[in-house]
Amino acid sequence: MNDVHQLLRSHRSIRAFTDEPVDDATVAEIIRCGMAAATSSNIQATTVIRVRSSDTRARIAEIAGGQRHVVDAPVFVVFCADLHRPGLACASQGVTPTPGMTEQFIIATVDVALAGQNAVIAAESLGLGACYIGAVRNDPATVSALLELPDHVYPVFGLCLGRPAQNPDVKPRLPLEAVLKEERYSDAGDLVHIAAYDDTMRAYYGSRSGGTKDSSWSNEMAALVGTERRPHMRSFLAERGFELR
Repeated sequence: MNDVHQLLRSHRSIRAFTDEPVDDATVAEIIRCGMAAATSSNIQATTVIRVRSSDTRARIAEIAGGQRHVVDAPVFVVFCADLHRPGLACASQGVTPTPGMTEQFIIATVDVALAGQNAVIAAESLGLGACYIGAVRNDPATVSALLELPDHVYPVFGLCLGRPAQNPDVKPRLPLEAVLKEERYSDAGDLVHIAAYDDTMRAYYGSRSGGTKDSSWSNEMAALVGTERRPHMRSFLAERGFELR
């Protein structure tokens, strides 16, 4: 296993940070690394907004369910899917942008995810820790208002960055056999792999929580996939110009 592989496989979400600041040049370099990620048709549909205001951070932390690391992290940024900027380029050529296409939405969202992961890897290579904040989508309209996002831009996730003040264990992943398929999709054997993974996750949670948490991946998926999650997103996206047709 080379150093890059080791770095990738040692990823943990860091939610406690030291007070050591992260200088602006380092933040800029991390975002440049994010910008270097693959981008469909060179659309570069990612905009990153650094939030320094303690009031704005406090409001976003509240929206995110009281996640204090949004306030406490030395750096907090919000990654946005941005079809406004490509629209400006389109209009500069005398062409009226065609809004609301599902493919454009997918391209922009994938672009942001790739850029965010590049940025996290860059940060971790410098000894920093990171934590994605998908809960900005609990109330994306308010987050959009706070950040003054125009139409055709939406907040995909926040990202906390800083020097780790904790050293959590790496969370186990599904067995490779459940993820890597040969030639075609087959779920043969997946229930066996899931059951084994459930045992692994019960042990992981039990160890991490001192025995106070008894859960498994299947328990978590029942709560996640078995219930409605953020049903407001469809109407919010439509209001922002992502009509998805």
